[in-house]
This record gives sequence, C-alpha cells and structure tokens, in this order.
Amino acid sequence: METAWELELAKFLTDLMAVQEETLKVLNRKREMIVAADLAGLSSITSEEENLVNRLQACQQRREELLRQAEQAGLPNANLQVLSQSLPQSQRDVLDPPMRLAQARMRLLHCESLTNWLVVQKNLLHLAQLLEIIATGGQMQPTYGIGEPSAVHGCLVDGSV
Repeated sequence: METAWELELAKFLTDLMAVQEETLKVLNRKREMIVAADLAGLSSITSEEENLVNRLQACQQRREELLRQAEQAGLPNANLQVLSQSLPQSQRDVLDPPMRLAQARMRLLHCESLTNWLVVQKNLLHLAQLLEIIATGGQMQPTYGIGEPSAVHGCLVDGSV
C-alpha cells in the first residue's frame, strides 16, 4: 500500500511539474508579446492557455482525490507534503526533491503571473494617460468644473481640433 502512495504521488508530481513548466513558458512568451504589443501573438496563445488551465484544473482535482483517499486510509491529509512526510523514510527521500521543485515552480508561477499583471497595468495606465491627453487637447487643466462648462476642448470629445 505504501509503495502505491509513493507511485501515485510521484506520478502526480511529474504531471504537475510538466504543466508548470509549460505554463512558465507560455507566461514568458505572453509577457514578451505584451511588451512588444503583439496582438496577433496574444490571440494565438489563447487556446494554449485554455488547455493549460484545463490541465491545471485536472491536477487540482487529482490532488483533492489523493487527499480524500489519504483521509479514507487514515493518513494525514492536510496537504501533499504532510502526506508524503507520513510515508517511510525511503519513500520520503524519493518524493522530497520533486515536491520541493514543484513548490519552487509554483512560487515562480506566482511571480511570473504578477509580473504579467504589472506589465498590463502599466500599459493600461499609459493608454489612460494618452486618452486624457487626447481628450483635453494636451492641456493640464481639469476637464470639469463646479457649475461651469470646461474651457478645454480636444478632438476625442468634441471634434474641435
């Protein structure tokens, strides 16, 4: 039975790390495309992203099933690391390196996702500033006032330029 746990966990970790590796590659490519404003490229990786999301969801379901089976077997089931630590030392020695690598990759995935989010936010801020410049005709005055119409005109809002 214990060998079965080692095999199940090892197979799960192998599959998870493969998905993580592919996700890292897609996130890196996506960041490069965002920076380069490659809209065609961004559109082309949508199906890849959907496939990765499905695979990650499948990994999550497998994880939950492994933990459910561990609970039924009377083993610790708080998380996979706790489960692997409950196995005999020889099995822990086999599972520990891939477990650590999967954890490190997950932290890296979080960082890459945050980096992409920040790049997109910076681009959105830049676009908002450009729209404001266009809308106000490049003037630094507010486009609103209390009880009075704006004296600033721009080609985006009223077509006067």
